Amino acid sequence: MSLSTLVLRYGLFAVLATLANLAAQRLVFALVSGKASLLLAMVVGTGAGLVLKYLLDKRWIFNDAETGLKNHSRKFTLYTVMGIITTAIFWTMEAGFWLIWQTQAMRELGAVIGLAIGYVIKYHLDRRFVFGSSGMNGARA
Repeated sequence: MSLSTLVLRYGLFAVLATLANLAAQRLVFALVSGKASLLLAMVVGTGAGLVLKYLLDKRWIFNDAETGLKNHSRKFTLYTVMGIITTAIFWTMEAGFWLIWQTQAMRELGAVIGLAIGYVIKYHLDRRFVFGSSGMNGARA
């Protein structure tokens, strides 16, 4: 796959995962109120975005054809572990924007900025540690 195709796909998938994340967060905010709503929304949103992004990346970015519960479990676990650092970046940006401006629009802007930074870092981690062993990973960036 060409570098431009890789960047276009990865960017599109990041946008889709971000939209899934923010939609799940909005759903939580619509259903739950109170002090715990922000943390719950961030956790639920992160889970929604993580699962969608894993499925898209596995097939369309890293061309990983391995199947089976054992392979999926191992790779999804590694994918999730690689996301811990990037999730910390995302959550820090989102929570920071919320604490500073206290508006949903600024919270979402912080989430988008944090996710964008995190996804760039995550691609490199996933390429090396999650999907690199298959020998069929995306273009080298």
